[in-house]
Amino acid sequence: MKISVIGTGYVGLVSGACFADVGNTVLCLDVDTRKITMLKDGIIPIHEPGLDSLVQRNAAAGRLLFSSNYDDAVNHADIIFLAVGTPPDEDGSADLTHILSAARSIGERLTKPAVIVDKSTVPVGTAEKVKRAIAGELEKRGVNVAFHVVSNPEFLKEGAAVEDFMKPDRIVVGFDDAEAGKLMRQLYAPFSRNHEKFVEMDIRSAELTKYAANAMLATRISFMNELANLSELLGADIEAVRLGIGMDPRIGPDFLYAGMGYGGSCFPKDVKALIKTASDHEQQLHLLTATEKVNEEQKNVLFNKLVRFFGGAQNLNGKTIALWGLSFKPNTDDMREAPSRILIKSLFDAGANVVAYDPVASAEAQRVLVAEHGADLCNARLRIVDLARQAVEGADVLVLVTEWK
Repeated sequence: MKISVIGTGYVGLVSGACFADVGNTVLCLDVDTRKITMLKDGIIPIHEPGLDSLVQRNAAAGRLLFSSNYDDAVNHADIIFLAVGTPPDEDGSADLTHILSAARSIGERLTKPAVIVDKSTVPVGTAEKVKRAIAGELEKRGVNVAFHVVSNPEFLKEGAAVEDFMKPDRIVVGFDDAEAGKLMRQLYAPFSRNHEKFVEMDIRSAELTKYAANAMLATRISFMNELANLSELLGADIEAVRLGIGMDPRIGPDFLYAGMGYGGSCFPKDVKALIKTASDHEQQLHLLTATEKVNEEQKNVLFNKLVRFFGGAQNLNGKTIALWGLSFKPNTDDMREAPSRILIKSLFDAGANVVAYDPVASAEAQRVLVAEHGADLCNARLRIVDLARQAVEGADVLVLVTEWK
């Protein structure tokens, strides 16, 4: 099949490369010409295990193409995936600016029947907005081209995204046209061979399924963090508790690890967006509101431990604090909503110096922290080192932040 993917971020690039690897011809488009130049040169702008070789192999075989030209992308494809960012707006809702702009760009150029697939995480009702945006541009041009909009949310874990795409536990597809559904089933057939993974539903249910999944996982994390804080007060071992409840098949062992709270590009914004969606319909999601509150408080848990250990925040002034781990989770360089950022700000405010190590996120962390705190403060009080042992040399205390192995 001929596929175009609009957006070469985390979801778009992984999806495009994996579709190409099973024999499709995929054109990945991004309006960021610098990123497209990097990809054409074989440079992968994100850290994701296995992605670099996957992209390079399929690009060399001519199955994976890169462009900044919308004409190329629309004319190339029978199926067009929308994989652009949907960042949180000020009120917590998902910002659909990029996805609706992409939809209009498709409508301005569409000349043959196509299936348009929402791959981005979007609120319920977005497919209808995308459909109206494309139809509006076709009407302006005075042309009548058949197209259908499908919802196909992604369920990729950063650090294991290629494996998740190639061996998915489920493939959720929402559609309202039988032929579009048939085409999507054909596209995903190579990923569903050992047992049936294709889950058909209506479009709105597919859109909600993505938010429901992330909200459930976020809730498990906040639940375990509350139990971890209680365990400490009671003299219990949260690791033993985790093993004891995780063996129950009704609970399972995943997402039961206590820590500094969840971060990244998905959980924080998706929980906020779902709460906002409910609020727009005059419903309050009490459990998710508590999940979010627990998570925000948990990001301060290690700083509070340091304050207690040193007998007050004022005693952190001039201390050197070593941090192991900066990214929001292992096996990624993603610093979005990373708890380490909250900890470092608190340490700076207390007058402490920070020496940090992360196996892959050093460059991204440096960029993000300089943007947040300024080059002068970071040059004076932050040092990111190349080896774990360098971080602890001369440090007053070591803080384990990210659970890298």
